[in-house]
Amino acid sequence: MDIQNILSKCDHTLLSQTATWDQIRAICDDGIRYHCASVCIPASYVKPAAEYAEGRIPVCTVIGFPNGYDTAAAKGFMAADAVKNGAAEVDMVINLGWVKDRKWDAVLDEIRRVKDACDGKLLKVIIETCFLTEEEKIRMCGVVTESGADFIKTSTGFGTGGATREDVALFAKHVGPGVKIKAAGGIRTLRDGADFIALGASRLGTSRIVAAVKEQGM
Repeated sequence: MDIQNILSKCDHTLLSQTATWDQIRAICDDGIRYHCASVCIPASYVKPAAEYAEGRIPVCTVIGFPNGYDTAAAKGFMAADAVKNGAAEVDMVINLGWVKDRKWDAVLDEIRRVKDACDGKLLKVIIETCFLTEEEKIRMCGVVTESGADFIKTSTGFGTGGATREDVALFAKHVGPGVKIKAAGGIRTLRDGADFIALGASRLGTSRIVAAVKEQGM
């Protein structure tokens, strides 16, 4: 697979707790240089990053991250605030406890509230597959489809595991036709990226693919 095709699907990511503005600016520079899909950064940096990027690359941020147990109202506020500050895309973490409690209507309502708060911007729903059973993953494919969200996303990268090929294939089999797939967490190489795209992922959450391309002198 063409390297630029892989890069064009990368949400070039830096979500470290100790991320500095110099590091965020470097992520923006690399994302622009390599024509990535977006840069995915902490919410506190959205406004300066959006101003710095000046429309050259979409800015994505995360809410309810990484644990997902904020209230739906808090997540809605965070999403609206991020969009006001210039976020073009929002990646939210679901309430995993509600999934374990089988409170499907509550999970659906929460996603819809965040979707409304995004005011037309892209919403990706992180279901943190490493903590879910296959039955729960399949059920969440249906919930995300019903919610009207744009993407279902495998992982935060802060759990016990990241994206797997099996989970992306499972998503591709069970999401509705309007829902795209984002694989994130542990995607280290161009080969990984190509595999996930071939399995149905439209986005890749990773910092390492750009690093791998830079190491090749590109």
